[in-house]
Amino acid sequence: MKSKLPNVETSIFAVMSKMAADNNALNLSQGFPNFKSDPILIELVNKAMKDGFNQYAPMPGDLDLREVISSKTNLLHYQVYNPATEITVTAGATQAIFTAIAAIINKGDEAIIFTPAYDCYDPSIELFGGKTIPVQLKAPFYKVDWTEVEEKVTNKTKLIIINSPHNPSGTILSENDMLQLQNLVEKHNLLVISDEVYEHIIFDGQIHYSAARFPGLAERSFIIASFGKTFHNTGWKMGYCLAPESLMNEFKKVHQFNVFSVNTPVQKALAEYLKTSENYLNLPSYYQQKRDIFLDLIKESRFKIIPSKGTYFQMLDFSEISQESDIAFAERLTKVNKIAMIPTSVFNTHKEDFKQIRVCFAKTEATLQEAAVILNAI
Repeated sequence: MKSKLPNVETSIFAVMSKMAADNNALNLSQGFPNFKSDPILIELVNKAMKDGFNQYAPMPGDLDLREVISSKTNLLHYQVYNPATEITVTAGATQAIFTAIAAIINKGDEAIIFTPAYDCYDPSIELFGGKTIPVQLKAPFYKVDWTEVEEKVTNKTKLIIINSPHNPSGTILSENDMLQLQNLVEKHNLLVISDEVYEHIIFDGQIHYSAARFPGLAERSFIIASFGKTFHNTGWKMGYCLAPESLMNEFKKVHQFNVFSVNTPVQKALAEYLKTSENYLNLPSYYQQKRDIFLDLIKESRFKIIPSKGTYFQMLDFSEISQESDIAFAERLTKVNKIAMIPTSVFNTHKEDFKQIRVCFAKTEATLQEAAVILNAI
């Protein structure tokens, strides 16, 4: 059988996590917390199960949850999404991204992405006959050159995918970035997928500029979010998508046939949990404390560091330590130094190697201290 994705290999996240396990290494590669979810949220899930909410949810999601998502979006970004027609609860953000791409990309369409990029974008575009047009962001600041972006637009361009806060670089898009994006997509009549899964993990008093805040973007964007990232329970695979009704109608046509609906008791629990806004408003300071503890612990290391502005990832520049490729360096650290991190060249357009590795600091303080001892000795 001819493969539909002949060039797709095993995800680097799976590769590094297996290498970490095989070598008994501390795993700071794959992006998941190693601390527990809020006991209140766990109890709400248990209560929902005991109360009998164990059958199929409505296809677009539990209405109570959609209403709370709408209220949260209005509170944070001053944009109202109709819970009945413009919000769908999904089996995680990756499913939402895949579904949005499936709904709009046809054979021959071009989609612009910014690399380094989360690894699900390109295969999903390819699967539906589209062509990925990468724009390479440059280390160490990973700023978007919007003139370069516009030069990539052709009469086949259908979509731009953005990701802010950005994985893996930990950078964020500014208000000016979003305004330039808005001008570009209006001028060329483009659609947007805005991957905002780290929306609540942003530091130093900065603002997350969601596509929802900009009318010209909101009317042509699928906005993707993740409860797994937000509430430290990635294994629940729970997210959502916001979009205007015309786009959401197309999204739901695909959604109903690849998952139909998602975990009912978790939806019921999240609907109740989100009614207390402090449960998400306090997250920036919670994760900033972890970032600051980690950076303070490794301040005497030989790595060059620009503090992450968002996400729970930190880039470490090892150019003053080794001239190995980042893949070779990450492999050596895993096997010899017993600490696993992600080489970032695998996410770049032509595997450009900026001598940077990505570390996940969504860990307990004890884990961060253990990691710092290793990193300071390298």
